[in-house]
Amino acid sequence: MTAHISAQPGDIAETVLMPGDPLRAKWIAETYLTDPVCYSSVRNMYGFTGDYRGHRISVQGSGMGMPSASIYTHELLAEYGVKTVVRVGSAGAITERLALRDVVAGIGAASDSNMNRIRFDGIVDYAPVADFGLLRDAVDVAAEQGVTAHVGQLLSSDVFYTDRPDMYQRLAGYGVLAVEMEAAAMYTLAAKFGARALALVTISDHLVHETHLSSEERQSSFAEMVEIALAAVTR
Repeated sequence: MTAHISAQPGDIAETVLMPGDPLRAKWIAETYLTDPVCYSSVRNMYGFTGDYRGHRISVQGSGMGMPSASIYTHELLAEYGVKTVVRVGSAGAITERLALRDVVAGIGAASDSNMNRIRFDGIVDYAPVADFGLLRDAVDVAAEQGVTAHVGQLLSSDVFYTDRPDMYQRLAGYGVLAVEMEAAAMYTLAAKFGARALALVTISDHLVHETHLSSEERQSSFAEMVEIALAAVTR
């Protein structure tokens, strides 16, 4: 067991879906997995393992923000032999190219965090990117399901309530599609441990139009994204 995950060796599958919300992890497990077993509830950050169409899959909550996501991603990859992590969460659109409910596959993740600057002694601006094969599978699956998956760069921010909304406009001008809070850390750790990572996010808030989905709409939109993720990791 690790400090934050109470699983025993072998309890966790090599492929893990990672929503931020632990209750969302519970919902995914109970909705999509056959015979899901809860392997951890430390700090109420639930983790489950079950079967999805003949494939062993785990779902682990990551919490909000890169510090929390880094803890769970690191322990999964370093201590439990996980080979594939897929973030399934929400994001805020910062460009007119997107609408509410759209699905975005993050090819890379810019960040305002100092985590990688510290990691590389301030010498290198490391560019965290997704696993290309996993990204391609997700986009192909989305097309097969009649869903347009927008592929582009995300912003992984340390700040939810920003004092610099003008920065979003500048980033959008450089092709960044949406802002979220975890992908850059997950991509970096996957690279460190030789694993695959992808962030799939649903647009729940539009920061240009100042609109957002209701809780009911978030639930239905989230399901579409989860189904793409599950199909992609089991191809």
